[in-house]
Amino acid sequence: MLNRFSEHTMDEINRIKQAYDKRDNLKYSDIYSYYNPSALFIYQEREKAILRALSQNGFQNLSEKRILDIGCGYGLMLRDFIKYGAVPENCFGIDLLPERIEQARRLSPGMDFKCENAAHTSYDNDSFDIVLCSTVFSSIIDREMKQNIAKEIVRVQSLNGLILWYDYHMNNPKNPDVKGVTKKEILELFPDCDIKLKRIILAPPLLRLIAPYSLILCHLLQKIIILNTHYLGTIRKTR
Repeated sequence: MLNRFSEHTMDEINRIKQAYDKRDNLKYSDIYSYYNPSALFIYQEREKAILRALSQNGFQNLSEKRILDIGCGYGLMLRDFIKYGAVPENCFGIDLLPERIEQARRLSPGMDFKCENAAHTSYDNDSFDIVLCSTVFSSIIDREMKQNIAKEIVRVQSLNGLILWYDYHMNNPKNPDVKGVTKKEILELFPDCDIKLKRIILAPPLLRLIAPYSLILCHLLQKIIILNTHYLGTIRKTR
């Protein structure tokens, strides 16, 4: 499949792979561990926001919903959806990195994982009721690749389906490999769609300082919207 891509696209794919290799080699496992108070705070706040969005959009029963996770990594988010009522055989994930797909298959043998570029998937039109897009677009610098992935996501989304968006809306000054995706850019990437976005997640550097000592203060500061670094939102086709 890779020979279908232009040299320009291949450069961006290789850059993304190198960025994730660098991140893995830095051994940030403690930062993202559930035993880390700041990481746990993020996971719980994201989970509450996802469940709220699903409920508000009429997706309380997931037992027959087909779900695709774009940039699925090790399949963690799909495994979360099993808790919400999805069934493994209806869960699908794609990722650029073969080692992540291999690990996802090992951890979630009942799910379907493929090593693919999200700009050119092998799925049919209108294949999925829910498409998960978590911290994908902020990892992509190339505008054309973002546009192609957005078109592909809409193509495989069913007519009454739901795209669940979770990503940074601002840059990380310490990580040049991540570029925040603004509301304006999201609207441009998904024209002719109904888009609802909400800022969530207190800035992680603040969380790492405060969470070990006071979760109450974390919750209070998170109510100050300008301190929140992510958008959690829904995107639905209008035609």
